[in-house]
Amino acid sequence: MNTIPKRDVILLHGLFGSLSNWSAVIDTFGLEYNVYAPELPLFNRSVRRNSLEQLVFYVEKYIKENQIVNPILIGNSLGGHVALLYALKNPNNFEKLVLAGSSGLFENTLSASFVRVKDYNYIKSKVEEVFETKEVITKELIDDVYSTANNPLKALSLIAIARDAKRQNLKDVLHKINRPVLLVWGKQDHVTPPEVAEEFYQHLPNSRLEYIDNCGHVPMMEQPQVFNKFLTQFLSA
Repeated sequence: MNTIPKRDVILLHGLFGSLSNWSAVIDTFGLEYNVYAPELPLFNRSVRRNSLEQLVFYVEKYIKENQIVNPILIGNSLGGHVALLYALKNPNNFEKLVLAGSSGLFENTLSASFVRVKDYNYIKSKVEEVFETKEVITKELIDDVYSTANNPLKALSLIAIARDAKRQNLKDVLHKINRPVLLVWGKQDHVTPPEVAEEFYQHLPNSRLEYIDNCGHVPMMEQPQVFNKFLTQFLSA
């Protein structure tokens, strides 16, 4: 009996994200798809220069090592930016893109908060600005950002990546991506506001835009059921 091979899905987290951000996606799609969630080497010293280029190279190497063919790339925030750059560089080796609060056009990065790294309450307030659904904010999450901000090597790495992301505005090249793209955006996203989603939608020729209310910059964490509903519809199309 012939079985249809599972399609491959790669989840790419953001600058302050982690693999746990994708828990609801992995739980929902893990049986039907081969789901991969690599940890991007954000704190690798070699990533300081041409940071995004090195992250794309890492994804390319990861795909080759895991023998992944024609993956569906799903990226949040910086992960979306990396997915876009990968798609532009490898137009024939991906099936679809899903972008959630992606950088690549404009973003208010959290790394700007590092000027007051010793102020725990300030860091806490900046983390809270990222999320509209405050229930998903744990002390562990805030402690992790605070720890990163107070680690000079990690902080410098993230600042370098954030600066490289701001330099790489993709507006003029987005039209080259002809594969299907799903944009899922929180209506209350203050990091990459809804007008950023609209601009992506205008410049990506084969895109679809879905908004989620009561949702900030990390929709797969804040509104996982709605996010997964849109993702199911897109992957089934």
